[in-house]
Amino acid sequence: MAVGTNIRTYFKGAWHDGDLPIMRAADHGSWLGTTVFDGARFAHGLTPDLDRHCARVNASAEALMITPTMGAAEMVDIVHEGLGAYARDEAVYIRPMYWAIEGGPLGVMPKDGGETGFAICLEEVPMAPPGASARLTRTRFRRPVLEDAVVNAKAGCLYPNNARMIAEARAKGFDNALVADALGNVAETATANVFAVKDGEVFTPVANGTFLAGITRARHIANLRADGVRVHETVMSFQDFHDADEVFLSGNMMKVTPVTAFEETSYQVGPVTRRVLEMYWDWAASDAA
Repeated sequence: MAVGTNIRTYFKGAWHDGDLPIMRAADHGSWLGTTVFDGARFAHGLTPDLDRHCARVNASAEALMITPTMGAAEMVDIVHEGLGAYARDEAVYIRPMYWAIEGGPLGVMPKDGGETGFAICLEEVPMAPPGASARLTRTRFRRPVLEDAVVNAKAGCLYPNNARMIAEARAKGFDNALVADALGNVAETATANVFAVKDGEVFTPVANGTFLAGITRARHIANLRADGVRVHETVMSFQDFHDADEVFLSGNMMKVTPVTAFEETSYQVGPVTRRVLEMYWDWAASDAA
């Protein structure tokens, strides 16, 4: 079932209206989960960092031994063509995707140089309404390491682990989970990178190979530093988040989500959190000018 509405699908060289069937039962991707994707956004008439998201889906494909078939610049052009059907004030989730079609040795590996499936899905998904926030709890599930899973890719096969984190959090009455890495340090949440603010300085878990250090995360760090704010990428404990003045999430889907609670600890939506979102769209508008 689709996440959004007003869907358009690019497949085999053309745009189609609707949620087009694109995979077959015997495709390696549908059988063994060799699927990768990336997510970008069209909002306020802008497509921030679209080129980076398109480049990353190619890198993710290579990490899963899938052969990319589309250059990032060509992908960007196709996306803009597809977005022509949407009004400027609509918010659209942009999802380029690859999957392996042919199986290789023992059927488990994708075939080296084998056929690759490619599609782009556009879905109208609203941005977060004013006042939207999240409440976090801990989870017994952890982020894997490269020796266990393809954590260097935005791969569909990683998301069942994220889903059970969310299911556990919701069963406890929270919205999302603050997740540890294999060593017990905070990595991210089940769906987004995470930041804490303490005494006007910003802290975020250092990228240690257990999670994707997001494109939007990097943009927030650059914007904050350009604004004179000290940002620390460092090892962080759960206590660091209990001690924080502000906490916010960073992800492509909503860009900035304020956190109002981590278990028994409550937070106000503070000035740094509000400023990060303001700076993000100011940057996006200036970059498009």
